[in-house]
Amino acid sequence: MAKLEVKALAGAEHQESLRGRTQQTFFSAAQGENFVYADAVVVDLKRRAAFDAAAMTAQAINARIRALMAEGYGHIVVQNPMAKHGIGVGLLNRLKLDFEGSLGYFGCGLLDGPMVHITGRVGWSCAENMMAGVVLIEKNAGSTFGAAIRGGDLVCKGDVGARVGIDQKGGTIIIGGRAGSFCGFMMQRGRMIILGDTGKNLGDSMYDGTIYVGGKIGSLGVDAVPGELNETEIAWLKRKLGTYGLKAPNGAENLKKIVAGRQLWNYDTLEPTEKKIAL
Repeated sequence: MAKLEVKALAGAEHQESLRGRTQQTFFSAAQGENFVYADAVVVDLKRRAAFDAAAMTAQAINARIRALMAEGYGHIVVQNPMAKHGIGVGLLNRLKLDFEGSLGYFGCGLLDGPMVHITGRVGWSCAENMMAGVVLIEKNAGSTFGAAIRGGDLVCKGDVGARVGIDQKGGTIIIGGRAGSFCGFMMQRGRMIILGDTGKNLGDSMYDGTIYVGGKIGSLGVDAVPGELNETEIAWLKRKLGTYGLKAPNGAENLKKIVAGRQLWNYDTLEPTEKKIAL
């Protein structure tokens, strides 16, 4: 099988040596018309609209957000979302979206571009399959936070549940507090920063990507091993955390780095005794 070398794009933390196909894509400025979706609308981020969602259904809230976008509003404030499920989803447009309150399950999933600020809490699977943009939560989040995220920044300033970033394929997940068990399970790409303690089986079966931890690690999962920080990573960590007003508890240079041991990459070709060692 041919070996593909993926060149670093912005520093040593991006260096990877992968086998087989790569999903890396390079864009050309000449293809500017392909940078937005065909049904994307032009909005003015300086135009602000707000509405009270206390008595509205989830479907009505989502429809109202889209209607305001169609009118050119680029800053939309949803007051009293009342922890309803599945709101703020499927937004593939530039947008500044504020939720003054808490969201239920599957909030802000399938995003590609919006900047979202949530003043309360979020339930399970917030920002699932997010492609690009920013989602910032001021309080706590449920389990499977950022499941299958592919890009953008997903930030929770409080604590989160289990299986954060399950099947993460890119982007950055930042946790200001503690995290539950099996975070980074089957992680494929991207970065995860957990400033507090973690539960058991951190990074279990991770294929690639990087996890940084500021607190105690309950235990490492299968094929998750310690790595060494470099100066480029430390500088990047300081900048990224500083963007959201966060700091590593003992300094970015003292964060613990966890990477894939890569013993599972060719698991199917191993002999039975070798499989036992890998697991």
